[in-house]
Amino acid sequence: MTDAIAPRQPATPPRPPRPAWAEEIALGYESGSCSQFILHGNVADRFGVPKGATVESGTLVDYLVSSLLSRFDVVLTYDVGNGVRVAKGGAAFENWPHWKQDQNLPKQPRAAVEWLTHYARYTANLAQLGQKTVQVAYVVSGVQLVAPATQGWSSADIAAVAVLMRDWASDGLLSAHSLATFLVTEALSDLHQLVATNPRARVVQVPLPDATAIEGALRELTRACPLALAPFAGDLARPARALAGATLASVDSLVRTRQHRSEPITERDLGDVKKRLIEADAGGLIEFIESKKTLDDLAGMERVKAWLRQDLALWRKDDLQALPMGYLICGPVGTGKTYTVECLAGEAGVPVVKLKNFRDKWVGSTEGNLEKIFRLVRALGRCYVFVDEADQSLGKRDAGGNDGGIGGRVYAMLAQEMSETKNRGKVVWILASSRPDLIEVDLKRPGRVDVKIPLLPTATADESWALIRSLCKRRGLVLPETPTTEQRILIPIWLTPGAAEALAVKAYRVHRVEQLEPIAALEACLKDWRPPVPKDVMQFQIGLAVNEASDAAFVPEAFR
Repeated sequence: MTDAIAPRQPATPPRPPRPAWAEEIALGYESGSCSQFILHGNVADRFGVPKGATVESGTLVDYLVSSLLSRFDVVLTYDVGNGVRVAKGGAAFENWPHWKQDQNLPKQPRAAVEWLTHYARYTANLAQLGQKTVQVAYVVSGVQLVAPATQGWSSADIAAVAVLMRDWASDGLLSAHSLATFLVTEALSDLHQLVATNPRARVVQVPLPDATAIEGALRELTRACPLALAPFAGDLARPARALAGATLASVDSLVRTRQHRSEPITERDLGDVKKRLIEADAGGLIEFIESKKTLDDLAGMERVKAWLRQDLALWRKDDLQALPMGYLICGPVGTGKTYTVECLAGEAGVPVVKLKNFRDKWVGSTEGNLEKIFRLVRALGRCYVFVDEADQSLGKRDAGGNDGGIGGRVYAMLAQEMSETKNRGKVVWILASSRPDLIEVDLKRPGRVDVKIPLLPTATADESWALIRSLCKRRGLVLPETPTTEQRILIPIWLTPGAAEALAVKAYRVHRVEQLEPIAALEACLKDWRPPVPKDVMQFQIGLAVNEASDAAFVPEAFR
C-alpha cells in the first residue's frame, strides 16, 4: 500500500513535478491517513498527462489514471453519461466471478455504486483470505449528479448512494485493503452533505493554473503552434504571467486558433485576450473594469486620494503587511462610488473584478458560483474585487427562511473569504453602498474592511458651482469662474456628481434646442431644478457615511 501512488521512474527528459494538490493526495494515501479524496475546483480544465518522454493535454481523469494511479492494478471510472468503464487492468478485473457471470457494466447511479461496492468487497475479502492483494481505484466524475445536494432527505436512492460512497472511506474492510476513491465535482456545495462532510475523506481543491503551469503548457504548444507564439520565443514566462487566471483549456484554444489563422499573439493584445478568456471561463459571473482614468480625475477628496496612493506605493514595493484587506466606499446615491473605483482601477494598473449576479434559484448553485469566483480571484495574483450595492449582494447572517437559507450561506462564504489573511496584499475587496447600515457589522470589521471612505455631496454654493462648471465644460459650455449674486441664489447645495451631471446634460440640451447662451441655459435649468433625492433621505445617507468613516480626515469640515 505504501508505494501505491509513488512517483514513476523519471523519463528522459525529466517530467515536470507534480502539482501541489497531487502531492497532497499522494501524501494522504501513502501515509495511510485517508483513502478517499474529494476533488473540487478547476476539475474541468486540461492537464499535462505523461505519455512516454512527452507530456500531452488530457482530462483530470486521464491525469489521475496515467500519473497518480500508475501503480494500481485496476482503475474503474464512472459518470452518469458513460456508466462504469475499465480504465486500467482489464485482465485482473476479469477474474471477478460476478463479471464472468454478468458482463453488463451498470450505468444508473445507485446500481453502479452498489456494483462498485460489491467489487471492492470482493478484492478486500481476497486480501483478507491471504490471496493476492489487488490495488483498486475508483474515479467518479460529476459526483454531484450521483449524490447531489438536497434539501432534507426526500430521496431514499440519493441517501443510499451517499451512504455507500461514504462507506468506501469509512468501512474498515474496504479502506484497509488498497482501495482509493476519487470523487470529482466542480463545486463542493453541489455535493450531498453525507459525502461532502465525511471526516474520513480529504477535500482537495484543484486550483486554476499559476504562471508556471501556463508556461509549461505554452512550451508544449510551441511544437504544434510555433507561429502563434513566435513573438515570445525564448521568453514564454511573459505571456504566462499575463495570462494567469485563465484555464489551460482556454489558453490551448487561444494558441491553436491563432496558429490556424496565422496570427501571432502579441504583447499588445495580451491584456484584452486575458480579459476575454477569463470572463468566458467565469460564465458571466464577473466582469473586468477597464479604465483610463486616474485619481487625478477625482475632484477634491485630497486626503482620500493621498491615502489610496500611499497604499498603492506599498503594493508596488511588495510591502504588504500594511495594506488593507478591504475598503468600504459609502455615501448618498449619486456621489460617484463606482466612478471612484474606476479611477482607482486606472491608477493601480491591476485587474479590478466586478461581481455580477452570482445568485441562482437552484439548490447549491449560488454557492457554486461563489466558489468559482473565489478560485478566479486567487489565481489572478493581485486584484481588486468590487462589490456594488453591497448591502444587497453580501447576504445576512440570519436571512430567515424566505430564501431557503441562501443569504446566510452567502454571508458565511464571503465572510470567510474576506478574512483570509493569506490573501492580504493579493486580493483587496471594495464594497460600495449608500446604505452601509444594512451591511452586516461582521463584514465591515477590521480584518475584512480596514478603510471606510465616505463620499459626500457639496457643502457650499461655491463647491456646487465648481462641480457644475467642470461638467458643463466637458460639453463645450463655458461658464464664468464665479457666479453672480443672482446666480448664487439659484445654486443648490448637497449636490452630488450624479445630480450635477444631469444638470449639465439638461443645460447642454437647452443650449442646443433653444439657442441660448451657456450661462442663460444653465440659469433656466437651475430655476426649474428639483433635488432628485428627498432632503430627509439625503441627510440620512450623509449621516450614515460620516459615521462609517474610518478616519476623521476623510470627512469634510462642513459635515463633521
